[in-house]
Amino acid sequence: MSKHTLTTATGSPVADDDNSISIGEHGALTFDNHYTFEKLAHFNRERIPERVVHARGTGAYGTFTVSDSLKDYTIASFLQEKGQKTDVFVRFSTVGGGQDSSDYARDPRGFSIKFYTDQGNYDMVGNNTPVFFLRDAIKFPDFIHSQKKNPRTNLPDPAAIYEFWANHPQSLHQVTILMSDRGIPASYRNMHGFGSHTFSFWNDKAERVWFKWHFKSNQGIKCLSNEEAAVASPSGAQQDLVEAIDRGDFPSWTAKVQIMTVEEARNYSINPFDLTKIWPHADFPLIEVGQLELNRNVDNYFAETEQACFAPSNLVPGIGVSPDKMLQGRLLAYQDAHRYRVGVNANQLPVNAARCPVHHYQKDGAMAGMCTAQGDTKIQGPGVNYYPNDQINQGAPVPQPSIEEPPLPVLENAWVKRYGISDDEDHYSQAGDLFRLMNESQKSQLATTIAEGLVNATESVQQRMLEQFRKADPDYADRIDSIMGTLGQKT
Repeated sequence: MSKHTLTTATGSPVADDDNSISIGEHGALTFDNHYTFEKLAHFNRERIPERVVHARGTGAYGTFTVSDSLKDYTIASFLQEKGQKTDVFVRFSTVGGGQDSSDYARDPRGFSIKFYTDQGNYDMVGNNTPVFFLRDAIKFPDFIHSQKKNPRTNLPDPAAIYEFWANHPQSLHQVTILMSDRGIPASYRNMHGFGSHTFSFWNDKAERVWFKWHFKSNQGIKCLSNEEAAVASPSGAQQDLVEAIDRGDFPSWTAKVQIMTVEEARNYSINPFDLTKIWPHADFPLIEVGQLELNRNVDNYFAETEQACFAPSNLVPGIGVSPDKMLQGRLLAYQDAHRYRVGVNANQLPVNAARCPVHHYQKDGAMAGMCTAQGDTKIQGPGVNYYPNDQINQGAPVPQPSIEEPPLPVLENAWVKRYGISDDEDHYSQAGDLFRLMNESQKSQLATTIAEGLVNATESVQQRMLEQFRKADPDYADRIDSIMGTLGQKT
């Protein structure tokens, strides 16, 4: 195998990569050490701002294979025919911690899929839970601030965590999941994935339905206890995924959807766009649609996994959004985060670039023209950069009216204003239903985990949380209250 000549970033051959030029053997360096300066300057800039959430992540490539056509529901090209395959990139992550945190924190896990379809990239940006703590994006910064380290001590602050939850009963369902025996997945291979939000399909008749994504692990669910997590390798989940794929033990998930008609949504007893609620499977059964398999690790973690940019606004014809208020906020926030972290041309990086022709009028900006869309000419070319224009006959891009999305239905006599949560809203039934599904061991573990954190809060916060647990199920509250008493730390 022939050796390659080491060069500078601009291609000039390098004679020595071990020693700088100095004034004598023991003297100072000179200013003609341009290669040394190049290396040091690049080193100073080798990191980009970490994600505020989902900072610690692991990614891999794979395929999505359709097992049952969805063409009756959607014109999305990659969901039309049984056996159809689409390349994907998937990123898993913890949520609250930084890049220096552990893979085994008690925390939700991010579960995001980039489908490289022939009509552009479609991103399913979800978690390993079917619900979330909040249903309105305006509260997301406050929530994350409460879950991060204390701004003065830079230490974990369970009192702040529970204070936020005490003031937001809508979080109870997700809290119950997070503090349960499924709160610490043993590996990324052994957890489910969910789109969590309500999305929409539309078909060639301009008929819209609402749907939710579910990805069920074919490896089965496996989780760690607090004690097991405390002694696990902080990089264990990443190591597990990389080694499994390297040895050919490719992890997979069965993709399913729940579907609700527009008319069913108008009359259903639960707000179908409330991210803190599930759609009961008895009313809206799971429909299998495909298989997701991961079969190739990244070549460079930073270039691919760290710079991968997922956004729920990355949609394709046939898949749309819904009035879900949290989803609506994410349509702005995710793309905005990537423009800040990676740059305005982040979608030209290979891991983010579409694998179909890309034609648009967004030019210039940092790193312009650094990559080409697969199978197409450079995006940052010499062509016109405005529309409409007189170069249509020469190949300038034009809109395609045939894929126009049908109007989004308004499900009520709507007035534009701020809508709060009423005092009689039910945040408790689904959390109680989940609690009652648990066996004795699971209930005990759940109560213990909550009590060990809640004892750090003020008496006011403790009482408000216990009231929420009692509304879900009296036994739920009694168990937590009893354990806090035995801990001897109740405020």
